[in-house]
Amino acid sequence: MKLPEAAGLFMAFLARLITGAQGHWYGCPPKAEQRIYFANHQSHFDWVLIWAALPGDLRAVTRPIAARDYWTASPLKHWITREIFNAVYVSRQRTDDEDPLEPLVEALQHGDSLVIFPEGTRGNKGDPQPFKSGLYHLAEQFPNVQLIPAWIDNVQRVMPKGEVVPVPILCSVTFGAPLQLLPGEDKRVFLDRAREAVVALRDIH
Repeated sequence: MKLPEAAGLFMAFLARLITGAQGHWYGCPPKAEQRIYFANHQSHFDWVLIWAALPGDLRAVTRPIAARDYWTASPLKHWITREIFNAVYVSRQRTDDEDPLEPLVEALQHGDSLVIFPEGTRGNKGDPQPFKSGLYHLAEQFPNVQLIPAWIDNVQRVMPKGEVVPVPILCSVTFGAPLQLLPGEDKRVFLDRAREAVVALRDIH
């Protein structure tokens, strides 16, 4: 077993140990097919929790989106996100001619699944902020890729904004039924519908 693979198994075990990382599937099975998982965003730990909640065969084909400036700021964070999680790096500060979706499009063209957070920035608690347009454009460009809403519960208590050390607490990820962009659907209507699909999972157990 190669080092990144062994480290990945250890990271998944560690995340489950700290958080419980329980995955609940409603409306779609945990199946290794190309998907975009989109979820509420409350901490830097979010994508680790979703990744750990996925079965091993799904983890192998699912890549999280990671902010380049934060996750490449140290050699250790860069190695972990590159070698273990195979993250797709995106720039939070970009030039006018830079397409922020280009790395995501390349990953989807390669056949990978993605974990994204359409709010863009993290909230502390409560309802998700309005979704930004990236999810709409990806749905438009890749109509055959399943869009799976997910609700992350309690992760803000594991890694509150501004904290560095995780606090052990039981967490869960609830995965919902696939969404699809309807023919001619308005961008804001779709994004509001996608956000509502995520929020609707909050009270499902």
